[in-house]
Amino acid sequence: MDEALKDLGDYIAAALPQDVNGIHTANGQLEVSVRADAIIKVLTFLRDDSNCLFKVLIDICGVDYPERAERFDVVYALLSMSQNQRVRVKLSVGEDVPVPTATTVYSAAGWFERETWDMYGIYFADHPDLRRILTDYGFEGHPMRKDFPLTGRVEVRYDETQKRVVYDPVKLTQDFRSFDFLSPWEGMNEILPGDEKASADEEEGAEGA
Repeated sequence: MDEALKDLGDYIAAALPQDVNGIHTANGQLEVSVRADAIIKVLTFLRDDSNCLFKVLIDICGVDYPERAERFDVVYALLSMSQNQRVRVKLSVGEDVPVPTATTVYSAAGWFERETWDMYGIYFADHPDLRRILTDYGFEGHPMRKDFPLTGRVEVRYDETQKRVVYDPVKLTQDFRSFDFLSPWEGMNEILPGDEKASADEEEGAEGA
């Protein structure tokens, strides 16, 4: 299988030398890195070429690397049922750089791109209906970004007085992960309130024996 994937990767790289940045195989899957502005050309080739025939778009997802200049990776998972093969197509893009929409190649890309936009804020140019799909209309930010606060920015609740859903800023009673006792993962080295009684009972029992 790995040899067949390597041959397919070499074939794709030879057919699109100006568009493919690299070929990599790992865990029984082929990964093709491409230029962002060539993604439509590459996807069309993979769908229509007789040696590829990747007719099914399985998923589109984002990956966040905040420390990089090109912060995001966009990964397309494709399936060729006739060839019984899978391929991942990956591109890197900056935070404010739009990615061409793949809806002109795969109709299923519409919802996948909406999810990627909602979760990561990756913009897909010329998408016919780029709206949030998982979060609410008034949601702020993109929750799969690594710099998004774990507690979120607002909390949603139904107000019985106003008879509607309201958004309130998140208010914590103490700073996140700022506790008054040691982490249980590292072991407890201090006596917590109430534990001193258990220690006294053990000492009395030992004296009675």
